[in-house]
Amino acid sequence: MKRMLIAAALFAVAAGAAEPAGPVAGQAPHMAYRTGDYAFQMFVPRGYGDDRKTRWPLMIFLHGSGERGTDVSVVAKWGPPAVVSRHPGTPMLIASPQLPAGDWDVATLDRLLADLRRTYRVDDARIYLTGLSLGGMATWRWALAHPALFAAIAPVAAKTPTDAACTLKDLPIWALHGDRDEAVPVRGDFEMVEAVRACRGNVAPRLTVYPDTDHFSWVPAYDDPALWRWIGEQRRVSSR
Repeated sequence: MKRMLIAAALFAVAAGAAEPAGPVAGQAPHMAYRTGDYAFQMFVPRGYGDDRKTRWPLMIFLHGSGERGTDVSVVAKWGPPAVVSRHPGTPMLIASPQLPAGDWDVATLDRLLADLRRTYRVDDARIYLTGLSLGGMATWRWALAHPALFAAIAPVAAKTPTDAACTLKDLPIWALHGDRDEAVPVRGDFEMVEAVRACRGNVAPRLTVYPDTDHFSWVPAYDDPALWRWIGEQRRVSSR
């Protein structure tokens, strides 16, 4: 039943896109465009090649510290790339870059997004950002740097300083966390969501706290069809 719900939610994301048809384009590794850029896994949806005019939603997924390295296939262990391996009819582009070492760099992510927009038919009003743990923290950080780029963000098991919270007051946000997370305590996401809410923007941020759940809150988070439905409902407001 849950798989059926997830599949329905994923197809709802495609509102405004071509009806999925034809062979599965699937998920494939891409090497970095330039030295210093991130290699990435790219999921291209069914029907992408059928209509050369249709623009598609794009999700960017940032992995956690455990998937750092030079084998780009490991980014598909968790999160959206793992979900689409079970649901290959997912009607959106999904880019999953790999961090070789250290922490995510916003300037390098900016270049990746610019290249994706040049290479693929991306609907600029439907660019979504999500990440878990280290990638969830980078999700907050990248959105704080460029909030107008994204239609919505979904940081999972993350935290970030609240100083510039009002930068995100008009951005749809859904943070998700486990209540027994000892690696990255839930207080971090809670404080940031409350700080954004206090700015009284056009949309109230959401926070889901999973009971009796440790740092691996990304398992129930990305398996939740409600999250995928919510993402698919978001559109970037040009004046934001």
